[in-house]
Amino acid sequence: MDFPWDAVDWVMLDMDGTLLDKHFDDYFWETLVPQEFARRHHLSLAAARQEVFARYQREEGTLNWTDIDFWSRELELDIPALKEGIRHLIEVHPDSKPFLEYVRRLQKKVILVTNAHYKTLDLKMNHVGLLGYFDQVISSFDLGAPKEDRRFWAALEAQLHFDPQRTMLVDDNRDVLQTAREYGIRYLFFKGISSSQAPAETSRRFPVLNYFTELMPAGAAVAPDNRAETPA
Repeated sequence: MDFPWDAVDWVMLDMDGTLLDKHFDDYFWETLVPQEFARRHHLSLAAARQEVFARYQREEGTLNWTDIDFWSRELELDIPALKEGIRHLIEVHPDSKPFLEYVRRLQKKVILVTNAHYKTLDLKMNHVGLLGYFDQVISSFDLGAPKEDRRFWAALEAQLHFDPQRTMLVDDNRDVLQTAREYGIRYLFFKGISSSQAPAETSRRFPVLNYFTELMPAGAAVAPDNRAETPA
């Protein structure tokens, strides 16, 4: 697509499902955690899944949703240790680094905006080595509200002083994009391919971006940015 890069100063990117393959999270929360909950509480896997998923649903859209300390207490499991045990499944989407290198060469402000808990953020960034690409990394735990809440964007603007009309956001969460739209962020994209193990999704409300290369001219993904970290 012919994207008006001259009209954008700020590039805001989600982490899980947008830059990173969401297969890690899907496997962790949908398979591993119910299995461990069943073992810990002597339940059948079916009963454990029903109980765990009901608890997830109650917290969706809140800070608890991604608070791994909360889930450790709630489920009586060592969630950080379980995540550490499968860190080898954490992967970057193949097109993420070329895109990050490209927007850095365009001299845009590149901001990671995530609902991830600090411990999850540290685990993943230390594993994949992306931190050097960002001007700032902002977690919803820094601002006291999830990205689905308008208060997140108000607090973010107060901190960064960005112009919503000159800002791009790419996210795989439609509710986050809707809140960002209502706040006034102009350039919004839904990341259609969030997991390498799931089919592409569509959206009626937002332009769909399956691959970051759709926003880059042919041949742009060359000459790496030397300021970026290498994978751990």
